[in-house]
Amino acid sequence: MPQTFGAESTTDDVLEGVDLPGKRVLVTGVSSGLGAETARALAAHGAWVVGAARDLDKARAATREASAQAAPGGGLELVKLDLASLASVHACADALVTAGEPFDLVVANAGVMACPKSFTEDGFETQFGTNHLGHFVLVNRLAHLMRSGARLVVLSSAAHRYADVDLEDPNFTRTPYTEFGAYGRSKTANILFAVEFDRRHRERGVRAAAVHPGGIRTGLARHLAPESLEALANRARTAADAPPFRWKTIPQGAATSVWAGVVAPEQIIGGRYCEDCHVADIATGPDAREGVQPYALDPARARALWAKSEEMTGMQPASCPSLGTPS
Repeated sequence: MPQTFGAESTTDDVLEGVDLPGKRVLVTGVSSGLGAETARALAAHGAWVVGAARDLDKARAATREASAQAAPGGGLELVKLDLASLASVHACADALVTAGEPFDLVVANAGVMACPKSFTEDGFETQFGTNHLGHFVLVNRLAHLMRSGARLVVLSSAAHRYADVDLEDPNFTRTPYTEFGAYGRSKTANILFAVEFDRRHRERGVRAAAVHPGGIRTGLARHLAPESLEALANRARTAADAPPFRWKTIPQGAATSVWAGVVAPEQIIGGRYCEDCHVADIATGPDAREGVQPYALDPARARALWAKSEEMTGMQPASCPSLGTPS
């Protein structure tokens, strides 16, 4: 009978007894926090990890432990990637496509959270552009390298409940900007991307899932004042129909990523949203702390976001076959 994991499970708990030699993994955002821990855990079990980061010096420092703990057959290499620049995204993808080595797992982990209103190099609102559009382009450029049995894990958040995507005004041209409204939109987009990617690729044996890592104190919250961070924790503590709120450690936070990417049966996680090392239920209301809001799993909404993302980034099926819809 499969072992049951939960909110307090760590990456090492989830991967106990799992051997990954011969597996090749791409993890974005390995310069700190969850990305560095995800890379460490997978390399420690024999996977070869390609770690992507904007600041390679910072990434080298953050992944020293991953390299030191790598099991036989495992290891780590770094590639430069700035998700807020499509030129950088394409350059990273070009290098990986030229290398031509397949992937068994892609973890779209990198992101920004609740930052002041700003725009990427290409004119996209920063959170939507970085958290969603950068990964949309990168993953689709590399999708043909994901062999049958491979998985895509997209880091989302319970903050998706703050906002659905706005396909009419994705850059807040007319809509009043709020830091968490923008973050919520981007996290909903992460889930919808996984839903549609799974639909397009499952017939060839490639599955996708979105995950919520839980509440963790990492560099992701660098734009938040300490009192704002504590206010979010208090809101979670008072949510109805939820167990007591506790901050997770980084190994606990990364556990759901490796669970969905390596351990969980593909038939249960494909096109779903996962939290605390299980597939989440549909949320019972807008204030629920657990579960996924129905709009984030809406297949029609997922297809519409995909089309909008193609339009915004110029990623059309003719130039990227992996964007095509399966017959």
